[in-house]
Amino acid sequence: MRLTLSVIGLFIVGTLLSARKMQNDIPKYDHVIVVIEENHAYSEMIGSANAPYINHLARGGVVFTDSHGIGHPSQPNYLALFSGSTQGVLGDTCLQPVTPYHTPNLARALIDNKLSFRGYAQTMPSGGFTGCYYLYNPKTLGQIYARKHCPWVNWLGLGANDIPASASAPMTEFPKDFTKLPTVSFVIPDMDHDMHNIGPPGDTAAIKRGDRWLKNNLTTYAIWAKTHNSLLILTFDEDDYDPKNGNRIPTIFYGARLKPGKYTAPITHYNVLHTLESMYGLPADDNVSAAPISGIWGK
Repeated sequence: MRLTLSVIGLFIVGTLLSARKMQNDIPKYDHVIVVIEENHAYSEMIGSANAPYINHLARGGVVFTDSHGIGHPSQPNYLALFSGSTQGVLGDTCLQPVTPYHTPNLARALIDNKLSFRGYAQTMPSGGFTGCYYLYNPKTLGQIYARKHCPWVNWLGLGANDIPASASAPMTEFPKDFTKLPTVSFVIPDMDHDMHNIGPPGDTAAIKRGDRWLKNNLTTYAIWAKTHNSLLILTFDEDDYDPKNGNRIPTIFYGARLKPGKYTAPITHYNVLHTLESMYGLPADDNVSAAPISGIWGK
């Protein structure tokens, strides 16, 4: 009986992996940008007058009304979205002493399949920077650049599954010619502009500041994506820790080949990652519990 159950289990896992890789209703985009904001619940953002640009994207794109972070605090969510695993990390401690990791991840899978990846981080002082923090703003009472929000940095190296230092860049290197973008980019605002650092006069200021940053830095790409087979994914790492919100976060897809509207299917960061893997026919990571997103795609 144990042998039979093991065989059945292996068959189910193999079927799920094959289904993820073979799913063919997902468009293969020329470029995808993933932007991650911080620490706000769906109810705080969607419909809020403090976030007019995010709600502009929501009205013109796909909105997931039951999207959730995988836990608290921030860092495990970023790792999950990038690699399909939290790598056993439970907190926000800087991972510089224990990395680079040598585990599968989105960037290495893209590179191995003759595609490309680059992470762009606002206020990162230089390409390939591996420090834990950079700069502090006394007005917003927080660090500005934080490695914990840039998951790809934990795989910079020369070993198995590692990625080159050239795959990590400050936002100042974000191309104005979008045809020069890699296949997939992660774009990470710094903590003064990702709604993390509150500061006076309170949370409303953080939301407005983050929304304005998105508008100023990604409007042109969002418009371009609609007519150039490209996609913008905007999500949050986690909610505001209010138990009544259940870690429900805003996740919006905006760009070409979508059927805009609100979708109620439950998703997490794992579903978003597995959608990207399926989109490009990449090897599936070890987490097979979350299916790629379906039902939102147009021609």
